[in-house]
Amino acid sequence: MNSRELVLGRIRAALGDNPATVDVPRGYRPAGSAADLDLLVHRLTDYRATVHRCAGGEVAQVIGRILGGRRIVIPPGLPRHWLPDSVATVIDDNLTVEQIAAVDGVVTAAAVAVAETGTVVLDADPDQGRRIISLLPDVHVCVLRADQVVAGVPDALARVAPHRPLTWISGPSATSDIELNRVEGVHGPRQLHVVIIPPA
Repeated sequence: MNSRELVLGRIRAALGDNPATVDVPRGYRPAGSAADLDLLVHRLTDYRATVHRCAGGEVAQVIGRILGGRRIVIPPGLPRHWLPDSVATVIDDNLTVEQIAAVDGVVTAAAVAVAETGTVVLDADPDQGRRIISLLPDVHVCVLRADQVVAGVPDALARVAPHRPLTWISGPSATSDIELNRVEGVHGPRQLHVVIIPPA
């Protein structure tokens, strides 16, 4: 018996045959204000993300300017009219880590965004895909509808299911060393582009 089995055995013994389940209350206090799209843009740019505002029919042009001539991965449910002819797409149908790491970028949709914190949330819907595709490529382009922006974190939590795998993104991946020198791209994309379009 190893240590893991010992610890799990003790937990099972303590719980008995019918372990109690607890419902976690999800009645978070909402922000109480309307979403401020300009605040979201300010926060995202402060985190060194690049924000593009365009009409719904201009998404492909914007993505072409960002990723034109590159090879990108996309989730299976991403709207194809968002993609320009100038990008080579690979659909993530359970690609390997090596295959995902070999592409230049990724395009996803989003589930919700929080103006107060400048955070975009992905919940693994078919237009967002697996978490790994938003972490390995060097450039992440995320298309966000204006009606997906909420004021605060409680408002965002009300829009997502707690059992979904949630990825919360506030700017490109960044960390700093002991001397506080910023290093980007260590834990995810070095570049984050958020394309904001009108409501559906």
